[in-house]
Amino acid sequence: MKKHIPNFITLLNLFCGSIAVIFAVNGNMLATALFVFLGIFFDFFDGLLARKLNVQSELGLQLDSLADMVTSGLVPGLVMFYLLELSNINSYLPYLGLLITLASAYRLANFNIDENQSDSFIGLPTPANALLILSLPLIMEFQNNEVMNAIILNKWFLIGITLLSCYLLNANIKLIALKFKNWSFIDNKARYIVILLSIILLVIFQFIAIPLIIASYIIISLLNK
Repeated sequence: MKKHIPNFITLLNLFCGSIAVIFAVNGNMLATALFVFLGIFFDFFDGLLARKLNVQSELGLQLDSLADMVTSGLVPGLVMFYLLELSNINSYLPYLGLLITLASAYRLANFNIDENQSDSFIGLPTPANALLILSLPLIMEFQNNEVMNAIILNKWFLIGITLLSCYLLNANIKLIALKFKNWSFIDNKARYIVILLSIILLVIFQFIAIPLIIASYIIISLLNK
């Protein structure tokens, strides 16, 4: 029975992602973001539970990638499609947003066959990329700044973010995996710095902090190397 607990948590991730898809298609970005956040929360704990219970399996690995493909792959593509439509761009160009979904699928498939990503990641993890994309409608909703909204809804800005997202997902850059094998500060210095900095940025900047956190995460990872 114990071996099924992490898989059940993974299915909760998939369930949240599936609901997020429905809200994204209907243009409800707040509900979409809420269920993506919940899905990513479950995604963090399924692997942690599998390691703690010592029930890691090939089935769990494949199920985890399938769930991530929906929550952190399909949903951000749909959100970018929605934002590109709001920018009054040519009727066909919003489909560029789905490049994020394709890049996420490639990144997840590559992760499954790469044995060198147990203690670190090559390229930006799909959950982090999903948070980056979801932060855009949240900034528009909660910051309520006309200049910032105009920047976000600029078609060239959105196209640039789409291409940057696709690149970061599959870039040959080594990034820190937030997996703790022990609680030693010396062994996990970079991880603790990322977490502490993230908390500080969120308190000060709220949703604007998310892109800053992603940038900081990449910079700290490169410096840590």
